[in-house]
Amino acid sequence: MNLAKQIAQQQREVLLDGKWIALTNLKEQISDLNWQQATTSIEGLNSIALLTFHLNYYVAGLIKVLEGGPLDISDKFSFDMPPIASEEAWLKLKDDTFSNAERFVALISQMDEAQISGPFVDEKYGSYYRNLTGMTEHCYYHLGQIVLLKKLVLAKEA
Repeated sequence: MNLAKQIAQQQREVLLDGKWIALTNLKEQISDLNWQQATTSIEGLNSIALLTFHLNYYVAGLIKVLEGGPLDISDKFSFDMPPIASEEAWLKLKDDTFSNAERFVALISQMDEAQISGPFVDEKYGSYYRNLTGMTEHCYYHLGQIVLLKKLVLAKEA
């Protein structure tokens, strides 16, 4: 398996259907939550919906780059989620997240070795490899938060 396919597989595992490292994935963790559960904030912590938005924000931004567009995402906007005040809004965020994840994985798997090792947009950002593997780590970090938050939210309801 080439490097691009390995990175794509790791993204697929954390976002959509893997159970190798964390024994779960984002899709599994958020699929059964309703909008009230997803938007619950425990003691001022980020909600599951906000963390989902945050991850999708970066995935969507990286998709744009992989499709030849500009890098126009910024940390300062990565938590600017529109209000989720209905099940429909939560379902839309989940659908967008899952479809973007599928697109992201497909685009990564189509990359060649030279592109993976080449500079990401600008040399100051390092290589595609650095940014894509960093995104995998970022996803696992927030997946861990989501797993814990889900346990807290469900315990609060019990």
